[in-house]
Amino acid sequence: MTAAPFLAVAPMSARPAAAAAAEVLVDTLADRQTIRGFGGMNHTAWINDLTAAQRDTAFGNGTGQLGFSILRIPVHEDRANWSREVATARRAIEHGAVVIASPWNPPANMVETFVRGSQTDARRLRYNMYGAYAQHLNEFYRFMRDNGVNLYAISVQNEPDYAHEWTWWTPAEMVRFLRENAGSIETRVIAPESFQYVKSFSDPILNDSAAWANVDILGAHLYGTQHRDFPYPLYQQRRQGKELWMTEVYHPNSSDSADLWPQALDVGEHIHRALVDGQFQTYVWWYIRRSYGPMREDGQISKRGANMAHFAKFIRPGYVRIDMAPTPQANVFTSAYRGGSRIVIVAINKGTSQVNQQFTLENSSASSVSSWVTDANRNLALQSRMTLPNDTFTGVLPARSVTTFVAE
Repeated sequence: MTAAPFLAVAPMSARPAAAAAAEVLVDTLADRQTIRGFGGMNHTAWINDLTAAQRDTAFGNGTGQLGFSILRIPVHEDRANWSREVATARRAIEHGAVVIASPWNPPANMVETFVRGSQTDARRLRYNMYGAYAQHLNEFYRFMRDNGVNLYAISVQNEPDYAHEWTWWTPAEMVRFLRENAGSIETRVIAPESFQYVKSFSDPILNDSAAWANVDILGAHLYGTQHRDFPYPLYQQRRQGKELWMTEVYHPNSSDSADLWPQALDVGEHIHRALVDGQFQTYVWWYIRRSYGPMREDGQISKRGANMAHFAKFIRPGYVRIDMAPTPQANVFTSAYRGGSRIVIVAINKGTSQVNQQFTLENSSASSVSSWVTDANRNLALQSRMTLPNDTFTGVLPARSVTTFVAE
């Protein structure tokens, strides 16, 4: 990131010519889902807390900042660790972010071991502790509230179906808890946070009206989930105004440096598919600061982070995704969003050649377009402003790049 500063202006004359593709119509009145935001995880029991400067880099939305609007924190089973999450959460809220929380384990006295296949020490919540567990979640909510952090939502369990190192739940157990106990939880409830968006785990919740009545957000993780499995017709049929959040992922792996290019473009495509194919309303990364994450260990934004920022900085909470062609030409992925009179288009070109893409805004009062580009040598570099004759403009998409256009 240090080699290519944010918001460096590239003159129009520096752009090589390329043939324009057929126009893409952006229907600014064709609403899809409301976007709630983008963010990441802070887990102070496992890695060091974000520093004061890193909190601002993550949740601020100025030059050289990610623009995150969601912080996810753990509900530690040991309440002695609860205070460790306060400082970053309070700063995130000061920047306008919301904070959600997920538990990995209940307190030890609520857990029993059992045999699950070859695992002889598998853990589960004792059936006679369901009510006490709901109160444990409430106590965490109240602790954070009393320390200046009003949790937006709390999860029943992180990855209940991939819990070799934490607490297992079956779909039937989750349904029972939601039916009988989740109604007493004092903030919004997230469930089930399946590790791979396993529909056989969430289908029983959607099909049980009493359980579904006590859920506010259907939460899912996308580890290894195939793009074809992103859509969820049953949720669309049963959603009843409840939201769909992607609450944890890293992509495509945790082994490569987040600065590898063009591999980092996979993050941009993954976000695109989550929002467009999956119709998720959030995109939340795993650790905010990690060698494979949006922020490097030195506190600088990585190439993967720049891809996230192309969405997070410009598509603010409450913006609405609007209809447009998602793949107007080979290796190009486009999506559009409306916030008031502002229209945001994110275009990803994974091809090895520059292309031009024409966009026409329908039902828009915008008169000009600003744009920012990230490629091999630039990060969120500001381009020259364009006018909008006849509500149309041609976007230049460099080879292996992500570009955000803002029309207003």
